[in-house]
Formats: sequence, C-alpha cells, structure tokens
Amino acid sequence: MNFSKKLKQLRLMLNCTQAQMAEFLGITVRGYRNYELGAREPELSVLIKLADHFNVSLDELVGRKFPKDSLMDSK
Repeated sequence: MNFSKKLKQLRLMLNCTQAQMAEFLGITVRGYRNYELGAREPELSVLIKLADHFNVSLDELVGRKFPKDSLMDSK
C-alpha cells in the first residue's frame, strides 16, 4: 500500500476528517488533501508527526517493506 492510501486508511480508522488532520498539522485542508491524493509528499518532519499521531513506524506509514534478504533479516 502506498503512502497516500495508508494515510487515508489511518485517518479513517481514527474517525478524523481531513480538516481535523490539516488543523493538527497546521496546514490547509487542500494541502492535506493533496497528501491523500498523492499529488504532494510531506517533508520528513511532517511524516514523523503523522507516524507519532497514528502510533505507527515511518516504514509502515510510507508502505515500506524489507525484502527477505535484507540486512534486517540477518540479525
């Protein structure tokens, strides 16, 4: 799942509106909507704020998965 879809999924799981999320981030509703549409990507500081808000890792938020032969598997 890509970032924009994951962001929308997490927002809906918390029963938040786009307006509430925009207010939380201190941006316009249009700006937030562009994140969910995939038209824009947030800066790292915003990604961290979102991950903390949703209580997920950055990897989970952006839809990143480690390949089976990654360094993470060798530990």
